[in-house]
Amino acid sequence: MICTICPRNCGVERDSGFSGGVCAMPREAVVARAALHQWEEPPISGKRGAGTVFFSGCNLRCVFCQNSVISQAGFGKPVTAGRLREIFRELIAQGAHNIDLVTPTHFAHVILEALEEPLPVPVVWNTGGYESLETLGKLEGKVQVYLPDLKYLDAGRALRYSAAPDYPQVATAAIQEMVRQTGPCVFDADGLIRRGVIIRHLLLPGGVADAKAVMDWVGETFPKGDVYFSLMSQYVPLGRAAEYSEIDRPLRKSEIRAAQDYMAALELPGFVQDAEAATGEYVPHFDLTGV
Repeated sequence: MICTICPRNCGVERDSGFSGGVCAMPREAVVARAALHQWEEPPISGKRGAGTVFFSGCNLRCVFCQNSVISQAGFGKPVTAGRLREIFRELIAQGAHNIDLVTPTHFAHVILEALEEPLPVPVVWNTGGYESLETLGKLEGKVQVYLPDLKYLDAGRALRYSAAPDYPQVATAAIQEMVRQTGPCVFDADGLIRRGVIIRHLLLPGGVADAKAVMDWVGETFPKGDVYFSLMSQYVPLGRAAEYSEIDRPLRKSEIRAAQDYMAALELPGFVQDAEAATGEYVPHFDLTGV
């Protein structure tokens, strides 16, 4: 398999062993954890939890990644498409409201095989937002909910922290395609999302201007209520953040307030995290549970 799944277009051979591409993953899916998860947005976690599958590797490898032990250090266990399908069924049997696929992009080919038969719950594509339109096209009808990050609209920051200067244009185009596929957000009587797009933005230290630019884009691009916005304040300096002095600190409460006030002023429907969310407790235990 010569890989062109994501916008990196590495073109590396992924048929045997771990690859030399940006994601550094083999053809087979590699999973680090599969369990009910309560720490997504309320319409995704609900009362029983999302059926969350954490994939290893990543096509962005952000320097501040909170899950770097799996996204960059390679921890996880290879599984076949058949086993992945079994994992989905096991999570549904445990009461999962949905199947929440975390950092799935580089395994889209395996996931599509595992989703050949429709599931009785929505599938959530929980992504960093760096997606090719061709790959997204193959997901149409298989994925009901998209949960993309919109990390940056500044190419310089995208280059510095994710080595992806084209991230702004790639991610905004990808999100518009996601919304085209799903249409406006639809929720059931219990407030759980059944279809639609929730756009996430992780507030970074010194990043209030970036957060405002992202929120402006969302507000200007989509009719109010078609998409929901999730302003995340859970940043803590993990991964390689210590190598970048400007982000090697917690968020200031004033930064969180400023971003939240701006979201309120724009009247963006969605979700916010308080300062108390900035803790390592949000990082799951990657121990091959459920794999």
